[in-house]
Amino acid sequence: MKLLNFSQRLILTLLASLPLIAKADNTWSYHQEIDNLSNQSFSYAQSPLPLPGPFDYLRLELVCKGNTLQATIEANDLITSQSSRFNIDYQIDKNPAITIAMKTLPDSKRKGYTEEFAKKLARDLLTGQTLFIHVNTIIRTVLSSSMPLTNADLSIKQVLSDCNQSTANEKTSTSLYSLTEFEQALSQLPAEKQQRVLAELKKIMADIK
Repeated sequence: MKLLNFSQRLILTLLASLPLIAKADNTWSYHQEIDNLSNQSFSYAQSPLPLPGPFDYLRLELVCKGNTLQATIEANDLITSQSSRFNIDYQIDKNPAITIAMKTLPDSKRKGYTEEFAKKLARDLLTGQTLFIHVNTIIRTVLSSSMPLTNADLSIKQVLSDCNQSTANEKTSTSLYSLTEFEQALSQLPAEKQQRVLAELKKIMADIK
């Protein structure tokens, strides 16, 4: 009787822990570690395990190491040969897909990275609920996966902060067109084109009123 009670308690304990495990696997997580070779600390935001279903195993990480931001992707299948470039397409929710280039590690055919597009990818991940990824491989097949962005903002913002990167998905002030710039550009046009620009501007201002 005592053995049966113990078994029941053990089963109940295991069952009680299952929802917690499933929840943990479905969220992004933040980690800090030390590189044993260089004794250098680094941090990373890690995507959850792939959802069960028709998708391939793909895992995404955003890494801050040596104050450099890097995005990495790892697959169970062959992507391309070592130190070779390949493309991935990622889509946030229903937004148009974006293509970026990555490069496999010198010692891996299944893991690639990018520094050039890491910041853009990180900021894009802060804007949605679901991430879809396609990895174009050397054998002309496509590896695909879907993962939730649950808690991604907390983990990714921490990594961006570690790398002294802004967490805002902002447009720079250089994208603004000032009145001074407009006047300078207008003055460089021939008189006829100046009149055409001013006529169009007058129409726009009239429509705003």
